[in-house]
Amino acid sequence: MSFMQKFRIGLIASLLSITLLAVPTASSAQCAMCTLNAENSTQEGNTQGKGLNDGILFLLAMPFMIAAGVGFLWYKKFRNTGSANSLNMVKQVEE
Repeated sequence: MSFMQKFRIGLIASLLSITLLAVPTASSAQCAMCTLNAENSTQEGNTQGKGLNDGILFLLAMPFMIAAGVGFLWYKKFRNTGSANSLNMVKQVEE
């Protein structure tokens, strides 16, 4: 590995570490009104809080499915070109 590759990996690792340390560990996923409503409903025995959490998970499903689709298409595209490149490299070494 060259110096620049090591430097880039070190820089990315440092920035990732700083970013992860700067993010607060406890964060609210809901607004204050929704959180209060969910807490009160579960204390009184209602299942509205469970429905609220299910709704949030339902809304999060579509972005994750889109990201998975893009990742799958990316994998399919570069898997084919990568295998062709590796075969060309083997042929060049044999010659």
